[in-house]
Amino acid sequence: MVNLLMRFHEIQGGEIRIDGVSTKELTREAVHSGFCMVLQDTWIFEGTLRENLVYCTENVSDEKIQQACKAVGLDHFIRTLPDGYDTVLSDQLNLSQGQKQQLTIARAMIADKPMLILDEATSSVDTRTEQKIQTAMDQLMQNRTSFVIAHRLSTIKNADLILVMKNGDIIESGTHEELLSQSGFYAELYNSQFEQAS
Repeated sequence: MVNLLMRFHEIQGGEIRIDGVSTKELTREAVHSGFCMVLQDTWIFEGTLRENLVYCTENVSDEKIQQACKAVGLDHFIRTLPDGYDTVLSDQLNLSQGQKQQLTIARAMIADKPMLILDEATSSVDTRTEQKIQTAMDQLMQNRTSFVIAHRLSTIKNADLILVMKNGDIIESGTHEELLSQSGFYAELYNSQFEQAS
C-alpha cells in the first residue's frame, strides 16, 4: 500500500489523489516531497547528529532541531555528549535502537511534511522507550495525514479509519470501536494482544 502511495508501483485501477490531484498527474518527486517517513529499520549515516537530524531539509534553525529532540526525549542525551549536536555518529558512538528511532522521529518533525508514514515504528524498542516514542509520534501526527502500519494494535486505536489487511487484501475497515463490534479478524487479534498484555 505504501508503495502505491509513494508511486514506487503504479496503480492498475482507480486513483490516489492528494488535495484533489491524481498522483498520476504529479511527478514522483512531487509525490515524495509531500511525505515524511519513520520506518521500522532506522537509517543513520556517518556524520554529525545535527546532519542526521536535518538530512535534506534546508535552513533549519538550531531552535527547531532542539525542539524536535526535546519532543522525542533525545535532547538531554545529546547534551551529555562531548560535542553535543556536533558529535559525529560513528562506530565509537553506539546509539541504542530506541535512540535511533527517536532520532528518525525528530528528523520527520524537522522535515514537517503534510503527510506521514509510520511503519512499525515502535516494534524494536522496549516498553518504556515505546511510551516516550508513542508520545512523540502522537505529537508528530497532529495536523497531518498519517498512514500508520502496525501489528501492535494499541498504536492505531485512535485512527479515523483502520484497514485490516490479510495476505495483501483488505478484509475489514472501520474505526477501532466499529471493528471490535463486528467480532471479526481485527477483534480477535486485538483481544488476543490485550490478553497477552494483561
